[in-house]
Amino acid sequence: MPNGSMQKVASQEITGPESRPGVVRKAGGALWNWWRAAMLDALLVGVLWLIGLEILHVPLAPLWAGLAVLTQFVPAVGGMLALIGPALSLLFSGRGWQPFGFLLGLYAVIVLIDQLAIQPLVLKKMTRVPIWASIFGPILLGILIPFWGVLLAPPLLAVVFAFRRPR
Repeated sequence: MPNGSMQKVASQEITGPESRPGVVRKAGGALWNWWRAAMLDALLVGVLWLIGLEILHVPLAPLWAGLAVLTQFVPAVGGMLALIGPALSLLFSGRGWQPFGFLLGLYAVIVLIDQLAIQPLVLKKMTRVPIWASIFGPILLGILIPFWGVLLAPPLLAVVFAFRRPR
């Protein structure tokens, strides 16, 4: 074998798609795409909160919607944390219990839209995670490892499906 072809084979082994730098780059790209998907999901949930809170005439609605964007990153309890500010604001405004009931309904609608539509579609679009995996993955990992499974399921799914060969 001539010397030039040996160098070419050696360089392919070092920089091939299954080499360590390639694997790290692919996993890092998958995690970056997952982070972008999580940011987009949080912003969309914040927009839903802002629209709903403005319809209900909740005091300081933009502030509560901004906090909803930030709490969206807390798994499992972020939505409930986002509910605390508007709930206290409505209760202390002295408008009775009916707006508070509507706020709880708004919370339920936002959680359903987010968990069943926004998150699975955004994950599928940005990280190639199938919708069925984005719904059942956190449930399964939440059963196996209660808190950490729910926390780690979305980024793990993004990395796993990044290495899966497309059909």
